[in-house]
Amino acid sequence: MNVYLCIVIMSIVTYTIRMLPLLVLRKEITNRFILSFLHYAPYVTLAVMTFPGILYCTDSLATSLVGFGCAVTLTLLKLGLVPTIVFSCIAAYIAQLVV
Repeated sequence: MNVYLCIVIMSIVTYTIRMLPLLVLRKEITNRFILSFLHYAPYVTLAVMTFPGILYCTDSLATSLVGFGCAVTLTLLKLGLVPTIVFSCIAAYIAQLVV
């Protein structure tokens, strides 16, 4: 199949998916369920895309879980983003050396 034809088809599909809600939904959404769904959808999508990468970023699932556990703990302690990332990577690295 021609590469340019594939690009055109993908562009049309992407444009249609993004423009269809603008054409169909003319008035403001007042349903609380739909509003809460639309509010949390980006966070859920990011989590779904990120979580498998967390579990399989090292050679062993156990070392990945050590880093993940460290990240969750430091997040609950309200540490900043950069220290959480650094300490989680260090924890996973040390766990990799031990195992």
